[in-house]
Amino acid sequence: MPKNKHRKFAEINIFPNVVQPEYKFPVSDYGLKGKWNEQFFYNNNPIVLEIGCGKGEYTVGLARAYPHLNFIGIDIKGNRMHTGAKTALEEGMANVGFLRVQAEHLTCFFASNEVEGIWITFPDPQPNKPREKKRLTSPAFLERYRQFLKPGCPVYLKTDNRPLYDYTLEVIQNQNLSLVHATSDLYNQPGKVDPMVLSIQTYYESKFLEKGEMICFLEYGIFPAQPV
Repeated sequence: MPKNKHRKFAEINIFPNVVQPEYKFPVSDYGLKGKWNEQFFYNNNPIVLEIGCGKGEYTVGLARAYPHLNFIGIDIKGNRMHTGAKTALEEGMANVGFLRVQAEHLTCFFASNEVEGIWITFPDPQPNKPREKKRLTSPAFLERYRQFLKPGCPVYLKTDNRPLYDYTLEVIQNQNLSLVHATSDLYNQPGKVDPMVLSIQTYYESKFLEKGEMICFLEYGIFPAQPV
């Protein structure tokens, strides 16, 4: 392991704003499930997740923009997460935390109605059809989100991948979800979007924009599955 990566892993092991389960594949509920407000943030503010947060710059940016909300960045790559976690500590930000876990296991960490928003920023599009269930906007993940996201609360997708954007629109239609906002060219045709969506950018987003690539954006609401 490179020396710098080893240092980052050693540091996040003692960061108070990073939660790292002792096991990578939890088979039972984690101790903070249903208790994030009470035992981690020590307030009753709404909790919003960024799934696949990478370096955490978007999670931190959201926490700066909305101090009345609590944000948790989710990723399995601890050396990447280190950047955002360290920044949050240095700035004394009490409304941001990080959870190092695979997204497939989020239902072990959040209770029913505990989360009030989800951000998915530039995820792996998983373009091969056999890996559709790995897509963070797939019906498989939708069912996971329903287990902890309050009904009707927003999900946001930012991506440079047009096929993933089109795929997610199909999921929204097929699942009868509530589409709030959609644009395939966020920075040239933003529509009535919150200016914050334009002002906060990930490292890769800024690189995509420098190359003249279009950024897609979706906002939609998830409701409980209807009985057949």
